[in-house]
Amino acid sequence: MRFFVRRGIFYVVTLWAAITINFFLPRMMPGDPISALIASKQGQITPEQAESIRVLFGLDSEQSLWQQYTSYLGQILRGDLGIAFSQFPTPVSMIIKDTLPWTLGLVGLSTIIAVVIGTSIGTYIGWRRGTKADIVLPITTFFSSVPYFWFGLVAILVFSVTWKIFPSSKGYQPGLVPGWNWEFISSVLWHGALPAITIVLSSIAGWILGMRNMMVTVSSEDYVTVAQAKGLSEGRVMVAYAARNAVLPQISSFALALGFVVGGTLIMEMVFSYPGIGYALFQAVQAKDYPLMQGCFLVITLSILIFNLIADVVYAFLDPRTRQEG
Repeated sequence: MRFFVRRGIFYVVTLWAAITINFFLPRMMPGDPISALIASKQGQITPEQAESIRVLFGLDSEQSLWQQYTSYLGQILRGDLGIAFSQFPTPVSMIIKDTLPWTLGLVGLSTIIAVVIGTSIGTYIGWRRGTKADIVLPITTFFSSVPYFWFGLVAILVFSVTWKIFPSSKGYQPGLVPGWNWEFISSVLWHGALPAITIVLSSIAGWILGMRNMMVTVSSEDYVTVAQAKGLSEGRVMVAYAARNAVLPQISSFALALGFVVGGTLIMEMVFSYPGIGYALFQAVQAKDYPLMQGCFLVITLSILIFNLIADVVYAFLDPRTRQEG
């Protein structure tokens, strides 16, 4: 029980620190969204109008930074993420609600596919080490060393420009009305195919190598040797004895990967102009949109902490040694 209490306190403190950094970091950036808005209007906004806009968004000089911080904490507790500067008067929560499903659907599913396929291949080549199966290793090493943005650009050049097999950008065909109908769903799947393939190919190498190395280590353990001496089938020993223990580090890595599904998609969504939360964050940074940046960062932070907590709980039940008191 003390293990879970300590972990709970750790995550609460981490969440508070992340929220605090989330508030101060955008305000340390040079400039502000109101100045950018005034510059874009080229003298159409008077000083009095500019001051009114600052008051409206809580950026007036009469409100101290501490007052803004306490007000921000109060808004977070109420679930109010504010109004987006760049898309006024749309609430930040509405923008996140619209963009988050795109990211979770594409990157989440792609990550799960990469984990399942990579862990399965890593299990086999780790058990069959020293055979022709090891030819997979240099191939996976190559894919893991290629920067994702370059890989995505090459995929667009080959499959969208040269061969015109997949669309190069957007989440669905322009002009379609989103809805639960086959025309829209098929368009979403077709537009998401190329980003999904590049995500799987660029991330699967890490899962293969990680599982393969753990299988090599675990296969020399005594309990594996005893299982083989009992005359159990090779497949059962590989799966029920070796892979069962080798997969434990993969679980922690998988939880981290799920947490970064929300935050690790910025480059992918920029390359493919995909309408997810990463692209919304990119646009918010360009516009110095404090509320939208803070909302996106908060969702990213929460997702990472939640999946890390889930990983700690699952790992504690799978491996009781982690619950031993220090």
